[in-house]
Order: sequence, then structure tokens, then C-alpha cells
Amino acid sequence: MNSRRQFLQATGLMTTGLLLKKSKVFAFTPNELVSKRPPISKRKFTSDAVEATIRNIKKKIADPELAWLFENCFPNTLDTTVDFEMIDGKPDTYVITGDIDAMWLRDSTAQVWPYLPLIKNDKHLQQLVAGVINRQVKCIHLDRYANAFYKDPNKISEWKSDITDMKPGVHERKWEIDSLCYPVRLAHQYWKETGDKTPFDKKWEESIELILKTFKEQQRKEGKGPYSFERTTAWATDGVPLGGYGYPVKPVGLICSMFRPSDDATIFPFLIPSNFFAVVSLRNAAEMVKTISANNKLANECLSLADEVENALKKYAIIKTAWDGEIYAYEVNGFGSFNLMDDANVPSLLSLPYLNAVHQNDPLYLNTRKFVLSKNNPFFFKGTAGEGIGGPHAGLDMIWPLSIIMRGLTSSDSNEIKYCLQMLKHSNAGTGFMHESFNKNDASKFTRKWFAWANTLFGELILDTSKKHPAVLQSQFS
Repeated sequence: MNSRRQFLQATGLMTTGLLLKKSKVFAFTPNELVSKRPPISKRKFTSDAVEATIRNIKKKIADPELAWLFENCFPNTLDTTVDFEMIDGKPDTYVITGDIDAMWLRDSTAQVWPYLPLIKNDKHLQQLVAGVINRQVKCIHLDRYANAFYKDPNKISEWKSDITDMKPGVHERKWEIDSLCYPVRLAHQYWKETGDKTPFDKKWEESIELILKTFKEQQRKEGKGPYSFERTTAWATDGVPLGGYGYPVKPVGLICSMFRPSDDATIFPFLIPSNFFAVVSLRNAAEMVKTISANNKLANECLSLADEVENALKKYAIIKTAWDGEIYAYEVNGFGSFNLMDDANVPSLLSLPYLNAVHQNDPLYLNTRKFVLSKNNPFFFKGTAGEGIGGPHAGLDMIWPLSIIMRGLTSSDSNEIKYCLQMLKHSNAGTGFMHESFNKNDASKFTRKWFAWANTLFGELILDTSKKHPAVLQSQFS
């Protein structure tokens, strides 16, 4: 069993070639673009609505290779990563990330998110998503500070020697704010799409109480809180300094996150994109508990914390720079120290409109966007194979397709979206799928050949483009 970090160590860079300027070897003709999906009999789950969407959207895509990528990528989560069953009369869905057999709260939400608009017309698919919600509730009850879990509640992790309160059934126990935001995001949108209240029982409501409790603990107004984490490792970003509590913060109302959504340790614990995500999640949770269960007390507590964090963001997250004016920092500590960068993993500064945290045309966001997509961001890489944001997790010069997809999803410029799709098409390296990262000068040097989040999110970008910029999909991409 591998963590994301260990997987990179074990496999290094996978190779099968294609550069931004493709060689003739990989200049596919339509007849050569054979489906990379598993045979129907070996697919984990099949949705009539998803299959109909694939057929419909493919007709709207003029570029054969781009259409092929959509057909392979969009259903990849359902084809390969879900384990759906009924347990005690309730749907239950365990979702692995791809090549790592564990369920991240973040990834499992992101992997099924693009299917939500289809669930009203496919009750079987709706059940599967309800099963993800139910499984996530179980995970939060097991350990509200953990980021990844096993299906078997008795399974002992390979990370059992981590210096933290490891439990059976927990794969990894890295405290990341977004791990508790993503389940709320999924539950809220499921409810909005279907009106179905069935998954939102007492156990679900208790999970919201646990989320609220955890966020308040990690404001660190009354000490460091119950969570600490240390690991014996050569990777500096895999452990937390100062006894596992991280570098000091001034308790100003923001929430500490010991790790980023990349599973890398934060430098300054107030991770700004994740705090923005927490504000949105708390307000979504408040709307749900007030409407579904009339729990006004819990709703008001969620709203109060959301307001407090939002006000702290306005005061501490904005930094004036010499080159781009005022922008959002990536991390701060409340004392005045800050980290100016962005990471490809979501939540990121780039992704804030996608998460409904800021408006797409907000001037402060646009300034920040300009920064993160420039050489002033230390993790923005540009080469002959493409340009985009990476992060410490995969190393220097490695661009994450997630960042290119997110750039497209947060853009209203059809030319920029077309440019993103062109880079994504060339980044597949002849495999027919997205990857975790690829080298800025050689897309044949990539990490993780089976990374379902990137695949399904690519499908979401194609669907979004078909609705908002259909002419882009009628283009031929060189």
C-alpha cells in the first residue's frame, strides 16, 4: 500500500512519450484512438446518464484526440475506483484515488463531483453519490483529523509508526482543513440537485458538529489543541516541526492546517485557500442543518465561525506587493509573516471562484490570479511541454494538469480555455489519461499514470466548456 509520497519514491517518473510539439510517432489518426476504458464486464460501476453524456459531448468535439481523452477520462472514477454496496439498507461507496488503495475525503468528493448534475436523471448514480456521503460520515466519526481511510475498519496502516493517534481503519492522519470541507461541499450540492434528505440523518448532523468542533480547536485560542503529527522520514514536507504542532501562530480567528491539500506540510499554519473554503463550507452546513433538521443553534454556531474567519481573512490574508499590488497570500501566521506562492492542489488561490469563495471577476482575485500564473510564483513552471502550477509534492519543474484544468474552469476567456485544452491534450503522453504531474519540457516524464481526480476533473472542464464556450470545442488543436 502506498501513500502519494511513497508512490512517487517507488516509481519515479513514468515514461511513454509525447511533447507539446508532438512527434509523428504520436500523431494519432481517428482509427488509432482506441478506447482505454476497461471492458464493460470489468467496470466497477456503469451509469446510463454518464454514458449518454459521453456520446452527446463527443459529437460536439471536433478534435478526435480531445474527444478520445474525454471518453477515457470522464468515466474513469466510475470505471475503476468505486466500490458500491448496500450496508444495513443504506448505500455505501468506498472510493480509492486510483493507484493508491485508500479513500481521501478530498479526492472522493472531487472524483464524483462532476457527476452531480446527472444524478436527477439516474437514480442508480444518485445512490452511488449518497453512498459516498454515508461513507464520509463514517470516516469523520472514526477520526476527524485524518485525511485518508481504508474500507476495512480493522486494517492497520503502513503509517502505524507515525507519532500521532493512529487508529485501525485510518490510512493516514494528516490534518488538512479541506478534508472536512469537501464532505460538506458534496452533501450540500447533492441536496441542492436532488432535494433528497435521506443521507442527512442524526449521524450526519453529528459529523457537522465534529467539523465545527475541530475548526474551533484549530483556531488555537486555548492552546495548541489535541492534534499533533510527526513522522520519521527524509522528506521535510512529510512531517510537522516543533513537536508536531507546527510553527507558532497568533490566534487571530483563522484556522490552522498542518498540511496542504497536496499532503505536504504547511510552512505557516494559516493556509489561506483552505480558510476561504471553510467559510463556504460552514455557511453551506448552516443552511442544511437549519432547513433539514431545524437545528438553529448549530446553524448559528456555524455562521458565527464563518463570519469570524471571513473577517480575519480580510485583515490578515491580503498582502501588498511591489509587482502585482494587493494579492492574497498562500499562508500566514498572524504575526505578520506570509508565504507568497500557490500550489496546484485544490483548494488553491487559483481555485477560489471554483469553490464559490470569491467572484471570478473580483479585482483582488484577478490580481492574485495574475501572480500565481507568473514567474513570481515560485511553483509556476513554463517550458516547451506547457506551463502551469506545481508544488513541492512532485518537485521542481513538474506541472500538475490539475492546475491547468483549474485555470480553464476559472477563466471566462475562450482563448485561454482553448490554450489550456491544448496543453492538456499534449500532456497525456499517448496514454489517453491525465496524470498527477509532467515535466515542463517533456510530457513523457510524468507521475502517476492512474490518478482519477485529474481524469474526472478534465471531464468537468470539457462539460463546462461545452455549455459556456461551445465554439472552443469545434476547434482543431495542433
